[in-house]
This record gives sequence, C-alpha cells and structure tokens, in this order.
Amino acid sequence: MTHPRQLFTRPPESAVINPDNNLVVEAHTACAAHELPLQPDDHTFLGDGMEETANRLVQAGDLRLREGRLYWARRTRPAGSVSIRSSGESSFNVQDVAVGELLGTLEENQAFSQAHPGAVYLHQGNTFVVDQLDLSNREVRVHPESVGYYTQSQEEKHLEILEVYDRRPLESLTQYLGSVRVESQVVAFKRKQIGSGEVLSFETLDLPSVEFQTDAVWWTIPAEIYTAAAIPHHDVPGTLHAAEHAAIALLPLFAICDRWDVGGLSTPFHPATGTGTIFIYEAYPGGAGISPIAFDAGSRHLAATLDLVSACSCEGGCPSCVQSPKCGNFNEPLSKEGAARFLQAALGDLASRSLSSGGRALGDMPADGRRSRPASR
Repeated sequence: MTHPRQLFTRPPESAVINPDNNLVVEAHTACAAHELPLQPDDHTFLGDGMEETANRLVQAGDLRLREGRLYWARRTRPAGSVSIRSSGESSFNVQDVAVGELLGTLEENQAFSQAHPGAVYLHQGNTFVVDQLDLSNREVRVHPESVGYYTQSQEEKHLEILEVYDRRPLESLTQYLGSVRVESQVVAFKRKQIGSGEVLSFETLDLPSVEFQTDAVWWTIPAEIYTAAAIPHHDVPGTLHAAEHAAIALLPLFAICDRWDVGGLSTPFHPATGTGTIFIYEAYPGGAGISPIAFDAGSRHLAATLDLVSACSCEGGCPSCVQSPKCGNFNEPLSKEGAARFLQAALGDLASRSLSSGGRALGDMPADGRRSRPASR
C-alpha cells in the first residue's frame, strides 16, 4: 500500500523449488516405485542421486530388489504419507473435540509455538483454546471458546553452521549462503489482553526441543559499524533483532514464501563467525530453495529493509516495520532507530541510493533466482 508503483511495475516473485532435498527425493522415489518398479535408467526422471536414495529406502525396508528392479515393499501406498504442503514429515492434526472435526494440520515447529497447551488457536476467524498437545498421537485437541486475550510463546534457539556454499561482500557486511542445524524449544507463553496488550499471565511449558538441518543466508557484521552508526553497546541486541524482523517481513517480496516459511536468529556474537550475525533460515528440513534467492537478492533485500524501517511513521517500532507476530522473544528487545542507523551505515552508498530513490530497491527486482543451489556447490 505504501509502494503502489512497485505493485504494478515490478516483476513477479521467483518460484522456488529444491529438488536436492533428500526428503523430497525419497518421497518421489517411493511413490514412483509404487506405481512401477524402478529400473537403472529411471535416473533420467529421478535424478543422478537415485541410486543413493534407493539404497536408503532399501535399508529402511521400503524397497525390495528383485530381478534387477526395485519394488515397493510395503502394504500401504506411500503417497498417503507424503505432505503436499512441505517436505516435513512430522505434522499434527488439529481436532475440535466439541464436534469431532478435523480443523487442519500444523508442522511440528508450528504446533509447539502456536498450539501448545493453553494457546489460543485461530481457525477461519474463530477462536479455539488448546486443551492438549498429544505428542504420541500427533494431535492438537482444541475446543471453541470466545476469549478476550491472545497468547504469545517464548522460544529458545541455538544455530550451528554446518557448511558454507557461497559468500560475497555486501558493502560493509559479508553475506553467506550455507547449511545450518537449528535447535529450538518453546519454554513459556504469555496471555495478553486484546487491545491493550496487558500481560494477564505468564506460564512455563515443558515441551521437547525440535532439531533439523536446513539452508540459510546470513550476514556478519564488523564491530566498527556500530561506532559508525552511533549505536551504544547496550542497544546492539535490539538493533540486530529489529533488522532481522524487518528483513524477514520483506523476504516474501523476493521469493514466493510466507514469513512462517522462514525463521531468524540475530546475535551480537556468534561462536562460529566470531562477530555479530543475522541469520534467516528456512523453516523446513532440507530447505525449500528460498535461501539461494535471498542470497542473490541480498543487496536489494537489505536496501528494501532499510526503506521499510526508515519510512514507517511509528516512533518505537510497530507490526508494520520491526515487530513480528511469530517472535519467540515477545518482540523484546527491539530498537527501530538503531536498525535504521545500522542498515544505513552498513549499506553505505547503496543506502543513499535507496533512500533518495524513494525505495526503488523493490522495483528493481529481476525475475530470476530459480536455481535451487549455487553452481559452486
């Protein structure tokens, strides 16, 4: 709404796909074997890694070798267990216990953050309260109830860098593309009054942690940027946190995704990089091809992020700029002013061009970025 020209003139977002995701390849291979026994020349359709994938499925008892061909070995058809929404296998059914109706499904990480016991769950404009998160049967049991509050969960995250696919300088920053391991755990939640935001209660939770490997893009930040941007030491966490939120909010403009398809982590010091770092990672095991597009669009993405933060008329940060509905730290701490100064100092001349052009960084996006991995991998 604030950039009507870009709405009508910029190219469409890039479609993303990650055919190298092992979960996707194994699902396709299993379904193909169920329809017709696999032969060696089927790698034309299933990729050069078909033999390795087939070996894993044989070891798991899903495929059986007979007379040089691979047959589906299970009694049930594999397509029934393949999610059409994501590569993840660990989905939860949301059941309305009042009428015995299935409302929908949630991925495991979403179930813990949005459907923990006591959470307010929204479905088609109606509110439900979660009675039980049944881990053994993978069910979320809810009942309809009109309440005057909403819930926010608190999440602890740890992120480990596994492999760097590519890197490049981005003005004063260094941008990376690679593989990471994410471990997260929902540990508590707040009930907050609708309208005023008053905290009504705070409760701890005892839920298992979720760990998965995925792809990510991240930026490392030299310490001198904080001095150049006049950001005091105590404001650095809130500055990076606000910049992370704004960057996640704008990523859907560069790739067909939703902010729930990605996660983020910002820290003044990460042990693997030795400096301040902002991560944006894909929320699905193995990745869905979003990270390479974010890497290719790095300069335009961050310039647009600066434009968003600088142009918002709020004083201290709002849902239109640096607050996130999915933040695992209750949107604390956040420094909108610090994020604007940090991005302007980090992007240098690129920031000046973006602000003087009225946010044209959004309109300059090319309709490319359809590869799922960098060529160097």
